[in-house]
Amino acid sequence: MNLATTLLLLGTIGLAQAGESDWGQWRGPLGTGVSLSADPPLVWSETENILWKTPIPGVGHASPIVWGNRVYLTTAIPFGKSRLPVFDNAPGSHDNLPVTKAHRFVVLAIDRANGKIVWETTVNEAFPHHGGHKSGTLASNSPVTDGEIIIAFFGSHGLHGLDPNGKILWQKDLGKMQTKHAHGEGASPVLHENTVVVNWDHEDDSFLHAFDKQTGTEKWKVARDEKTSWATPIIVEHEKAFQVIVSATKRIRSYDLETGALIWECGGLSNNVVASPVSANGIVIAGSSYEKKAMVAIKLQGAKGDVTDTNHVLWQTTQRTPYVPSPLLYDNTLYFLNHYQGILSCLHAATGEKRAGPFRLGALSNLYASPVAAADRIYLTDRDGSTMVLKHGDSPEPIGVNQLDEPISASAALSGKDLFLRGDNHLYAIRE
Repeated sequence: MNLATTLLLLGTIGLAQAGESDWGQWRGPLGTGVSLSADPPLVWSETENILWKTPIPGVGHASPIVWGNRVYLTTAIPFGKSRLPVFDNAPGSHDNLPVTKAHRFVVLAIDRANGKIVWETTVNEAFPHHGGHKSGTLASNSPVTDGEIIIAFFGSHGLHGLDPNGKILWQKDLGKMQTKHAHGEGASPVLHENTVVVNWDHEDDSFLHAFDKQTGTEKWKVARDEKTSWATPIIVEHEKAFQVIVSATKRIRSYDLETGALIWECGGLSNNVVASPVSANGIVIAGSSYEKKAMVAIKLQGAKGDVTDTNHVLWQTTQRTPYVPSPLLYDNTLYFLNHYQGILSCLHAATGEKRAGPFRLGALSNLYASPVAAADRIYLTDRDGSTMVLKHGDSPEPIGVNQLDEPISASAALSGKDLFLRGDNHLYAIRE
């Protein structure tokens, strides 16, 4: 990556100010899945290049985040006697598993050097009102930090602000989400300077919320004409102002970070939007693939009102678009997976033209984790614990495939020489 590209990326993405090697939120410091400073390992296994492997109590698909010498993680730990599940009349499906125990909702801080749990804070205890999808968890929302505060979001089980020592500073109860088909919750909070933003799209009244990070006081709340989405918002700087951009079924929408006022909106996605958008160089790209395949690239310059049928839509595609994993935007190349299968497409972000592929990733099966990148390498992890490493470039080339012994659904975190992977039972720190 050349210096000009690096400066453009740093200048156009407005996120919490991270240290050079910190990974303070899901999708990394730029919100694109990229670290500009990390140099993660190429090779590992259960017996090679494992710095440490720490058992994590409970269950969760929340991704780890990294700040300084700490790794932060959330989990949901069942306790007490089993009882009949309560569903609050939420519609279910054959893909759901009932919850039969109460859960503790917990934030963990882990020492980066040795993998020891430094502190464990329970922020809530509750019997969940519905179980969620059989492949999901009650702790799928990833935390976010700027080094001063850790924001943990458990959806129906609260938004919580903690200090770096694990002390609870404030808590907010936003009610009970009624997600589509009772499939559960998953959108993560985002943080910029003093503002925390949460997407609350569900089958009842939907909102976008903004809170003061220090006190939890609500700054603004905007009603949204949307049903359930699982997409995490992104915060983008454009023309010296910050926008909150959220993907959803009816519209991709942009809001003023300070006031919550709607700036622009664009249609074109499918139902059940899970993948989060990405942005760089004045372009926002969003995709989905439930019931139909759709991806839209939007130019921010001058965008106001409904831009659906205007020249602000730079390009669209209906081929091999993502469902669960979010796209990766690296050095003006857009990487994305077909639905959640092992087929990788590579497009020029500015034009939508094919750069390479598509590639069938024969060593990988189903992928929930979003791809990440650093040091001219792409990392793709599937639900069988396999991670393929590809060389970033005009024609991505496989470098190798690394296998761990447990399923992985959470996205990786990259920091310095380390790669952090959360499996179903352990958090791995991997270093050559």
